[in-house]
Amino acid sequence: MNKFKINSLVFLTVLAVISCSKKETTAQDPLLTNRDTTANPSNNFFQYANGGWFKNHPIPSSEKSNGIFRMIQDTINNQIKSICVKSAEANADKGSNKQKIGDFYAAGMDSVTINKLGITPLKNEIAKIDAVKDIQSLLQTVAYFHTNGIAPAFNFYVGQDDKISSKNALFLSQGGLGLGQRSYYFDTDADTKKIRDEYVKHVAKIFELSGVDNEMATANSALIMKMETELAKSSRKLEELRDPIKNYNKMTIAQLNAITPNIDWKAMFTNLNIKNADTVIVGQPEFYRGLNASLKNYSVDQWKVYLKWDLLNTYAGYLSKDIENQNFYFFSTVMNGIKEQKPRWKRIVEQTDGSLGELIGQVYVDEYLPKGTKEKLLEIGNNIRDVYADRIKKLDWMSDETKVKALNKLGKIVMKVGYPDKWKDLSSITIDKNSYLKNVIAVNQWSYNYMINKFGKPVDRTEWGMYPQTYNAYYNPSNNEICVPACNIIVPGFEGRMPDDAILYGIIGGSTFGHEITHGFDDQGSQYDDKGNLNNWWTKEDYAKFKAKTKLIVDQFSKFEIVGGKHVNGDATQGENIADLGGVVMGFEAFKKTNQYKNKEVISGLTPEKRYFLAYGYAWMVNATKESLSQQVMMDVHSPAQFRINGPLANYPEFYKAFNIKEGSKMWQPENLRVQIW
Repeated sequence: MNKFKINSLVFLTVLAVISCSKKETTAQDPLLTNRDTTANPSNNFFQYANGGWFKNHPIPSSEKSNGIFRMIQDTINNQIKSICVKSAEANADKGSNKQKIGDFYAAGMDSVTINKLGITPLKNEIAKIDAVKDIQSLLQTVAYFHTNGIAPAFNFYVGQDDKISSKNALFLSQGGLGLGQRSYYFDTDADTKKIRDEYVKHVAKIFELSGVDNEMATANSALIMKMETELAKSSRKLEELRDPIKNYNKMTIAQLNAITPNIDWKAMFTNLNIKNADTVIVGQPEFYRGLNASLKNYSVDQWKVYLKWDLLNTYAGYLSKDIENQNFYFFSTVMNGIKEQKPRWKRIVEQTDGSLGELIGQVYVDEYLPKGTKEKLLEIGNNIRDVYADRIKKLDWMSDETKVKALNKLGKIVMKVGYPDKWKDLSSITIDKNSYLKNVIAVNQWSYNYMINKFGKPVDRTEWGMYPQTYNAYYNPSNNEICVPACNIIVPGFEGRMPDDAILYGIIGGSTFGHEITHGFDDQGSQYDDKGNLNNWWTKEDYAKFKAKTKLIVDQFSKFEIVGGKHVNGDATQGENIADLGGVVMGFEAFKKTNQYKNKEVISGLTPEKRYFLAYGYAWMVNATKESLSQQVMMDVHSPAQFRINGPLANYPEFYKAFNIKEGSKMWQPENLRVQIW
């Protein structure tokens, strides 16, 4: 569940759970006020459930979207701002958490100093590039940049071995593209061509702002586009990156050297501060063959231009106003349709949280989460798991042999909810008020060292990959775990009162716990066993039936069209689409066990069934610019929000009954094309 957010009207359901009070209230019911009653739920449930809210809340000029995620993030930002400001004013002891949070925030807010410094905070890095004389020193500099949060030429990381989940391994994957994805370099539609043209202008402008004359900046830009296009030719498409087996190619260092004779990987790993490297998992070997060729196809001086671009591109957002504004223009306005920047305080709050979220999280838990958060989340999560087990037992397409293994895996899913029991140690990071960029680099260096220190050590399965104040969640197949941070308990519009179970199970149950658990059984997660190893636990016949069902969902979503004629990439998004379908089904099945459903309780004139599906629609209430939708279908494995609602619901008979969906309506699917997996 890549990526999410709310405003000052926020409610922590736990407060109401603890008080156990049922006071009468005249507060508006968002499930009613969010609706567009002029829309037909049989034709576009996304618009019916959320169109009223969209009409009254247009997308702000500083955002690429608006909706429930934006509302939640606004509330969290205000809370974090309070933490940052109080820390900055505290005159805290040097090295303390408050000092680091406060000084990081203060340095980011000091735009006068940032503008005065210009690109001088990068003078050491630029000097390193200028000192490059040959391939050997070039590759040494590439390695040095990787240790500082820059990723030129390729991607490298330490993570769990997909086939030996107890072991940390070295990984290499494709990278080095300023536009992020291969498609941007080759798609021929008008919008993508425009982005390529604007990118060339953008690169030239950034070079000019860094002090390069116009003629040289133009030449540099053309070179960058040529070099990146060559790397893109050797890169896999987004959907091809979803196959964990094809993207698992373990090699010895000697074998890797054999396919890339221009790169000495023993020296490279030494320069990456990795000791005793013996094997490496190469995601896309053909990319490294292409990179090897590019090292000869382009001169050392040309590669130095590439490194300078990667350096400037990575850190443009932390430099002087003119560079930051140009960076915003291309990546936010051109790519996402955002017309103006967010207020500076909000940008710095989000960066402080992104860099020091581990420290902020400790304060957030103490000051903004009531006791009982973990318990309530676990209650909902366990109820979802219970109905999941019931569903698996009743599947008519799966053999008993495979059901036993599926139930075993389901039972062993670890639920990390709320916040971690132990926090990472950031005591070695030095933060001060002198340079915003230097603080960002210091955190990047710490993060890199934290990552590589895992190599050669057992996997810490207690580690969290998110902060408690991150409105998001994830499933990690190598740990067979889901992580649901504490702020997922937030439901907007229910301040001071507890949402009814239809809302709790539609949002927290279905779109969160049900979604993440289903990732353990989607097109990728289904290939990992109960211990988190890439290992086939299916019978041949059952897996063939499963693949036939996933093909149906790929075909369905590939037909969905966004503004401009682009379609959803059904192959690339199938894992998230499977998870959405599983989530909405499991949430409803768990909701059926509540008294609200059993007693057929009508609230605000809505039956329990209608409230549940409207709540599920509320969970994905997101309106986005056409530019950001275009970018999403090219770069994201998640479908646009409207299809995360309409797509799964069109497959679910319970939705058909609740809203009387009839043949001939746009939400109706013939029974033989409806997908039921889990």
